[in-house]
Amino acid sequence: MDYQKLKLKLKSGLEIHQQLDTNKLFCNCPSLLRKDEPHFTIKRRLHAVAGEEGEIDEAVKHEASLDKEFVYQGYNDTTCLIELDEEPPKQINQQALEEAIKIALLMNCEIYPVSQIMRKTVIDGSNTSGFQRTVLIAHDGFIETSFGKVGIETLALEEDAARIIEKNKSTSIYRLDRLGIPLVEIMTSPSMSTPEQVKETALKLGEILRACKVKRGIGTIRQDVNISTSKHPRVEIKGFQEPRIMTKTIDLEIERQQSSKAPKAEVRNALPDGKTEFLRPMPGRARMYPETDLPLLRISRDLVNKIKKQLPKLKTEIQDELKRKGLSTELISLVTSSPDALDEFHTLSKLNKDANLIAKMTTLWQKPLKKKLTEAELEKILESLNKKEIEKSDIQQVMTSISKDIPFQEAVKIEKVSHDEIEEEIRKIIKEKPGLRPNAYMGLIMARFKGKLDAKKAMEIIDKVIEEK
Repeated sequence: MDYQKLKLKLKSGLEIHQQLDTNKLFCNCPSLLRKDEPHFTIKRRLHAVAGEEGEIDEAVKHEASLDKEFVYQGYNDTTCLIELDEEPPKQINQQALEEAIKIALLMNCEIYPVSQIMRKTVIDGSNTSGFQRTVLIAHDGFIETSFGKVGIETLALEEDAARIIEKNKSTSIYRLDRLGIPLVEIMTSPSMSTPEQVKETALKLGEILRACKVKRGIGTIRQDVNISTSKHPRVEIKGFQEPRIMTKTIDLEIERQQSSKAPKAEVRNALPDGKTEFLRPMPGRARMYPETDLPLLRISRDLVNKIKKQLPKLKTEIQDELKRKGLSTELISLVTSSPDALDEFHTLSKLNKDANLIAKMTTLWQKPLKKKLTEAELEKILESLNKKEIEKSDIQQVMTSISKDIPFQEAVKIEKVSHDEIEEEIRKIIKEKPGLRPNAYMGLIMARFKGKLDAKKAMEIIDKVIEEK
């Protein structure tokens, strides 16, 4: 869709909620989703309350009008009174706070030295208290994209909601295992003017989050997009997750807005085909009021400086470094496929500076083995290489032997044939099969001696014999 030609002046911003991989935000319960039968249930009805400005939010009024009963399922060993709203919250989880600061710094944000923890009215039943605790951590950041900088307006730290199990017109059943898991909420500025820029920004933010201690998998990240044009007020689309159809979703939403007879701000839900459906009225500021059970949150400059020294590298930065070390695209992809694979690569690189060798040992050469070698076993192989007990060309064979439970000392005893014997066999092969390329002869001689030769020396002999011809 040509937005400039249509003179629509698209303005778009992203809102991302990402679960952190720590204990819950205001209690010590584990952030663990359970599949076993819950131990108990409680029932509640929630009521609308006014925000700090004395007004009841429109979205809150809408939910209250539904007059639903809410059922909450919990566990004796992983659900506490705080999640039941029967006990005041504990101090904010320090590990979650530090991860939120780390993410903020990676987005070039300014950290608030003092913040008021707030309550956000939520009466759809997803919080037993009828509100969600949230606190602003940082503001005024940016990330770089190929379209230019995209502003980061705020980063907040807040509680995740309870997990919906079943829902009908009169009753909603929630499970309390998810309630209270720490979330970072990232709000970009509404400065993106094309669907392509929105998609690139979403992917960049995802890269930053994955560099930190966040949960992975379905349901751990929720992404919304705000869209407005010169002819339509802001619409928030929930569940804007799938990169493959992000541009399509925006295009279809703009088409819908153009055909709308009564343009209005609202919240809509993203559908798998790229279309959207009405969810609820657009919420406003009237649902926020201060948390009275907790003191102000203070973040010291010393803490911020400490975290700055521990910032992780982004995946693209790591890939660029590996490329400069001479790794192929395939090896880079394999090495960076998981944090464990990358950690193993970095650890073994301290024993040997041959990046290609280390990458192959930790990825490609592990695949065909009977069982994966441990980092300790790979370290011992490299130590044998450094001591010149084996050669680089022997490593794959040694790995294969160890994977078959052959004792290490026996595995590194590589029987070698003499250079004279290699040369004699090479001359014989070249005489029998003249005109082949050097690599072809190399394949034949390696098949003949099956790892019992020095590959580098064998190629030198092949080149010498061919030149003599």
